[in-house]
Amino acid sequence: MFSKKTISCWLFSVFFSIFVTIMNIVLIGAGNLATHLGLALKSVGHRILQVYSRTEESATALAQLVGATPVTDISSIVSVADVYVFSVKDSALEELIGKMHDGKEKQVFLHTAGSMPIDLFNGKAVHYGVLYPMQTFSKKRHVDFKEIPCFVEGIDEYSLGIIKQLADSVSDKVYILNSLDRKFLHLAAVFACNFVNHCYALSSDIVEGIGLPFDVLLPLVDETARNVHELSPVMAQTGPAVRFDGNVIQRHVELLGDKHLMRQIYSAMSESIHRKSLENADVQQNDEKI
Repeated sequence: MFSKKTISCWLFSVFFSIFVTIMNIVLIGAGNLATHLGLALKSVGHRILQVYSRTEESATALAQLVGATPVTDISSIVSVADVYVFSVKDSALEELIGKMHDGKEKQVFLHTAGSMPIDLFNGKAVHYGVLYPMQTFSKKRHVDFKEIPCFVEGIDEYSLGIIKQLADSVSDKVYILNSLDRKFLHLAAVFACNFVNHCYALSSDIVEGIGLPFDVLLPLVDETARNVHELSPVMAQTGPAVRFDGNVIQRHVELLGDKHLMRQIYSAMSESIHRKSLENADVQQNDEKI
């Protein structure tokens, strides 16, 4: 007897093969994003032909996971793939694109960077675009790619169609977004993720300074994150800065002692929170008048 899970997987494979075009893909890059995207693409049936990385170790590690051939020489990349996915650091992106396009004029090129424009491919490829998965990735943590918002862009209808089909195959949340708007989205992501995580690091320094582990803050961190699933960030905001409780704010600044940068961050954040609170109050008041 087959298990329900086995039958479900078989039915999914049949459904996918009927309604989704299987693509041959080359991954250029073997970092965190490339790893998760490669695994997601493989899991739904796409074929990863090669994985390129500057180092043999990283190319081999990802290639083994996705059933591909590792490559460390960019000139050894095959020209028979349907899509070439560039998932490398921004500073290396343009150089690698320039070395890749010869003999691959009919294929689709895409990069996965949030802050880099589609024009990087201009004059170097015919069909190209962007597939930006907006998420923070770590090789040690599993993510459900179906839940990750993916933002796509294409230079022409053909490119956009291929890239959107690829994104739709791994994510249930696919949006078309141009390069300029994607830059603003990436900026928002930096505030929502990178800056927030840095605040965790600063708070960790403070509690560890009094002999406590960062773990004591995790219930607060988790509840704060849950709140913005139900309330707008402005409505969920609490703390002394909302009404600008000067006495508490001053005492906190004094506790930071000679940590001048942290004092500046605390003061600037408190002022920003207070101003945003006042803006929200004005909006609410105007709404009530209407």
